[in-house]
Amino acid sequence: MTLLILGLLLWPLLKRTVAAATGEQEKTLSIFRQQFAELEQDRANSVLTDELYEQARRELERRLLEETGTTETTPTRAPRQVSSRPVAVALAVVVPIVSVLLYWQLGNPLAMTQPSAAELAAQRSSEDGLPPADALEGLVERLKEKMEQNPNDGKGWVLLAHSYVELGRYNEAAPIFERAVTLIPDDAQLLADYADTLGIVHGRKLDGKPEALIQQALKIDPSNVKALMLAGTVAFNRKNYARAAKDWEQARANFPADIDPEMRQQLMGAIAEARSRAGGGQEPAPMFAESTSPAQPTGQAGQPRTIRGTVTVAPGLAGKGSPTDTLFVFAREMGGPPMPVSIVRTTKKDLPFTFQLDDSTSPMPSRKLSDVGMVVIVARLSKSGQAMPQSGDLEGTSQPVKSGVDGITIVIDRERP
Repeated sequence: MTLLILGLLLWPLLKRTVAAATGEQEKTLSIFRQQFAELEQDRANSVLTDELYEQARRELERRLLEETGTTETTPTRAPRQVSSRPVAVALAVVVPIVSVLLYWQLGNPLAMTQPSAAELAAQRSSEDGLPPADALEGLVERLKEKMEQNPNDGKGWVLLAHSYVELGRYNEAAPIFERAVTLIPDDAQLLADYADTLGIVHGRKLDGKPEALIQQALKIDPSNVKALMLAGTVAFNRKNYARAAKDWEQARANFPADIDPEMRQQLMGAIAEARSRAGGGQEPAPMFAESTSPAQPTGQAGQPRTIRGTVTVAPGLAGKGSPTDTLFVFAREMGGPPMPVSIVRTTKKDLPFTFQLDDSTSPMPSRKLSDVGMVVIVARLSKSGQAMPQSGDLEGTSQPVKSGVDGITIVIDRERP
C-alpha cells in the first residue's frame, strides 16, 4: 500500500510537462506582429488614412483569429515552475517512515510472523484438499512451534490457547491458558476464558480453581460479562438463586450494543427462572431438575452431536394461541444453569415441527451442546415472541436425554400459570 501511494504521488511530479504553445504557433504570431507594425508605420507616414487603417487592421485581426484562435499578439510569459524533484525525494523518504511508525504504534507487528485468528478461520474454510480440522490443526502446530521459540509472548500464548479451545482440545488449552495468565496477570477476559476452559476439563464443575479465577477476574473488572455469567452459574448450581439472578442481571446490563438479541432474551429467561426459584416458585418436573450425579459426557469434548425429534401439540391445547405465535425448541443442561446450550425457533403454523439441535445452533460458543452431558429438550409456544417464559405460554418437555439421540417426540401439553 505504501508503494501504491508513493506511485500515485510521485508520478505527476516526475513526468515532464510540455510547453503550452508550440513553435509553429509562435512563428505565426511573429508574422502577424510584423504586419501590425507595418500598418502602424503606414498610418504614421500618411500612406493610409485612418479609415483605411481601421479596415486593414480589422481584416488582419480576422485572419489572426482564424489561424490562431486569438487576437492577442503579445507574447505570453510562462509561469515560473518550482522544481518538482526535491518534493518527490522528500515524499519518497517521509511517506515510508511515517507509515512504519504509525503501524508500529497502531498495528500488530506480531501478525507478520504468526497466524491470526482470522487467518486460522480462513484456512479452516479454504478448499485446499485438507479436511477443515486438519488444516486448522496444522496452523495451530505451526503457532505452537513459534511460541516455543518466543516463550515470553503473552498474546501469542493467548491465541494458541483459544485455538485449542476452537478444536475442542480443552485439556491442552488449560496449561496454555495458565502460561498466558502468568505473562498477562491483569486481563479479566483472559482469566474468565481460563476459568471456563478449566471448568470443562473438570467435568463442567466451576468449584475450586475456576471459581477463584472468576473472582480474580471480577476484582480486575467487575463488569466483565463472561466472568459475571460464570459467577451466576456457580451461584445457581449452589441453589443461591438470588445471587445468580443478581450476577446475570449485571451481565445483561453490560452486554455490548451489538450482542445477539436472542442471547439477550435467553439470559433474561434465565434471570426470570432464578428469581422464580429464589421466591419459592415451583417449576414442573423434570424441566430444570437438579442432577444427583455429575452429567455423563457423550464423547470427547468438541465432537459434533445432534439431537433430532418432532414437536406436536396436545389436542386440548391445539385451539389456543395464534398461528404466528413463536415456537422455541431448546436444550438445557441437566444440573446446570437455565441458559440453553442449543436453540431453534419457528412459528406455531409449522407444527408438527421437526427440529435438529447441534453446535451450530448453540447461542454461546463457550457452552455448546457437544460439551455437556444429559439435557432436557423444551418446546415453548410464546405469545410475546420472547424467549423469556411468561404466563400463558404453552410448554412441553422431554425426559433427560444424551446428545446424539434421534427420533424423540415432545408434546406441548401444559400452560404456564
